[in-house]
Amino acid sequence: MLSHFDGAGKAHMVDVSGKPVTAREAVAEGCVVMAAETLALVTQGTAEKGDVLGISRVAGIMAAKKTAEIIPLCHPLPITKVALDLTPDESLPGVRIRATVKTSGQTGVEMEALTAVSGAALTLYDMLKAAEKGMQIEGIRLVMKDGGKSGRYEAAP
Repeated sequence: MLSHFDGAGKAHMVDVSGKPVTAREAVAEGCVVMAAETLALVTQGTAEKGDVLGISRVAGIMAAKKTAEIIPLCHPLPITKVALDLTPDESLPGVRIRATVKTSGQTGVEMEALTAVSGAALTLYDMLKAAEKGMQIEGIRLVMKDGGKSGRYEAAP
């Protein structure tokens, strides 16, 4: 049975009050694929809107902190760490995004990590759309989660 539905099939917020507080961590990734010319605006710092990577990094951090406001059944969590790495990659071409989120709590931070990547990717798109509207946000996925009853999960490479 899916945990966000009760016995009658109605959506509800999962009761985590009986779960022990443990260290939790999640890592998510994704990328924004764009033309090489658009990526050059990022790497050369010549995008019209300024520091594309820096602003997108802050947007990802903010998104992680707002996850419970965006995803209806998520618990608001005391996040202890959000780190985003935005790496230009000429082989895409585009920008690879990786978010790491940590907390000590009764539920995991997978949704916060995924939301951080999504927020950063959407901000990259917003800041560069004047140069290229055909960019693609791809491959957003959970790479790793650790802590809690189910322990560690690592996605296949």
